[in-house]
Amino acid sequence: MNDICCIGHLTLDKIVTPRKTTYMPGGTSYYFSYGIQHLKDSKNYKLVTALAPSEYNTVEEMRKKGIQVEVLPSKHTVFFENTYGENQDERTQRVLAKADPFTADELKHEEARFFHLGSLLADDFPLEVVKLLAQKGILAVDAQGYLREVKGEHVYPTDWKEKREALKYIDILKVNEQEAEVLTGHKDPKKAARQLAEWGVKEILLTLGSLGSLIYANGKFYKIPAYPPKEVVDATGCGDTYVLGYLYMRNKGFSCEEAGCFAAAMSTIKLEKSGPFSGSEEDIWNILRTSKLKAKTV
Repeated sequence: MNDICCIGHLTLDKIVTPRKTTYMPGGTSYYFSYGIQHLKDSKNYKLVTALAPSEYNTVEEMRKKGIQVEVLPSKHTVFFENTYGENQDERTQRVLAKADPFTADELKHEEARFFHLGSLLADDFPLEVVKLLAQKGILAVDAQGYLREVKGEHVYPTDWKEKREALKYIDILKVNEQEAEVLTGHKDPKKAARQLAEWGVKEILLTLGSLGSLIYANGKFYKIPAYPPKEVVDATGCGDTYVLGYLYMRNKGFSCEEAGCFAAAMSTIKLEKSGPFSGSEEDIWNILRTSKLKAKTV
């Protein structure tokens, strides 16, 4: 039994910023797995991924770092191109290749206290996968992939066709403000969060970029601050880092509010460098100890 099991595709990423163009592995699985290795209680973590044999060297590098990885077969590896402007909250995206979806049969033997589905594209995780894992542990999902429709090489926003059925099984859902509006039709984040809760989600993590985040759980809203970074370098993977920090703390028994603050501080440190979170748990606690910004019930 693992504490946390992240399931999702590793990707090939081309990241274009006003400063430079970088090629590197990516995806929720990548940012989650490397990030958690820098936290103290990370030994009981597992990644389940799928990628083409030509990219198996990426997995071998992860295993050398002590990350437990299970690889499922796929003909192709997901290939994303992310282009950012000066405003790191905005990006355009192209998909140059897709991997095979995960299946319930492939995942039926997995055991964990927390499962996190890092969806990248709408067909990554069929409904039967959601139902299966919900029976096995606490299920967290990043909604972003379910809301991405690929036409040619371009990604277009789309609604999650099976959301009303799937959300009944999801304990923790991470969305940003645009995704929340697509799912619910509500521009107001609070109305959107309440709607998602009505549909069955127990804890909604609604990230608002540089404005912080909003957590809705047990009928209460918690406003989590965005701790100012020393420098904004690369926002790629910040959402994945946020979920990582949140699940890490929830697994340790901390409250939603405490987990949210830890997640926000962890994301701030990640924002200051390209690549996955590479700070330490002490760095995160130092931000929380020294910052005048505090979470509040709203």
